[in-house]
Amino acid sequence: MRFLITGTAGFIGFHLARRLLDGGHFVVGLDGMTPYYDIRLKEARHAILARSNGFRAQIGMLEDMAALERAAEIAEPEIIVHLAAQAGVRYSLENPRAYVDSNLTGSFNILELARQLQPRHLLLASTSSAYGANEKMPFVETDKADHPITLYAATKKAMEVMSHSYAHLWGLPTTCFRFFTVYGPWGRPDMALFKFVDAIANDRPIDIYGNGEMRRDFTYIDDLIEGITRLIECVPVEGEPVKSEHATDTLSPVAPWRLVNIAGGHTVGLLDFVETIERCLGKKAIRNMLPMQKGDVPATFADHHLLEALTGFRPSTPVSQGVEAFVRWYQTERPR
Repeated sequence: MRFLITGTAGFIGFHLARRLLDGGHFVVGLDGMTPYYDIRLKEARHAILARSNGFRAQIGMLEDMAALERAAEIAEPEIIVHLAAQAGVRYSLENPRAYVDSNLTGSFNILELARQLQPRHLLLASTSSAYGANEKMPFVETDKADHPITLYAATKKAMEVMSHSYAHLWGLPTTCFRFFTVYGPWGRPDMALFKFVDAIANDRPIDIYGNGEMRRDFTYIDDLIEGITRLIECVPVEGEPVKSEHATDTLSPVAPWRLVNIAGGHTVGLLDFVETIERCLGKKAIRNMLPMQKGDVPATFADHHLLEALTGFRPSTPVSQGVEAFVRWYQTERPR
């Protein structure tokens, strides 16, 4: 098949593109190469993808509709996967406009492009942060998500809602998926695992927020990519919900649109996560215990049953195995 993927120089987009290229598909990847973190890591990811004859890289911002149209002209996509975004919960407190430009204007451009092209399936990356201040756990896709506590979360929820309107108005088969604390090799330097490993390896203290009492539903990158690739084949059809004893389908009653969590439904305490890193590095962390930061939530915990009902798959890689894989990459393959 032919794919247009946004964010292929990013962590998740890189892994998805590589998986699809290995499967013999044709991929055009659009990325803005923004300096939010070290661009050398992004360039190294694209260089690996460029080894495949089936990959074409296009550099451009989501806000630039002409750049998107040039990428689409090359791709002639059957499938569009929109992964590019201004990421990071905490950075949204420092530079909120970047989130409006990328996650709202950029996502609107993707929707307009899809309206023109009418792909077989449009898939959009959202976030567990959309559940916001919800206290009921596990987070189920049918729960209301009306109280975002960061602008990042608000822009991603807005993207979900905009995509539903386009699915209804233009008959666009659309799946939004919410990610839960994705980690693994080639991960982002602004995320906890990379920051912790880098600090411990170099004898710097690590900042542990929430006094270490937070819990996260960690998703290993290979599991996430497996979930996405299976969902690509699960094209929503209005009026045809999945039948399941354990899951309520989020298929819209008025559009070929669906929302799915991609996570294993298992939480790990932050201090347990730190101890796993220490074991893998063979070195103790210097711990700087701090209160909760603005925008953080005490826990994330996904209901996985809809994903499993649709795809027969549930993320299950243990954190110990995933952290070990990241540490091995950090020590031997990380671009320097």
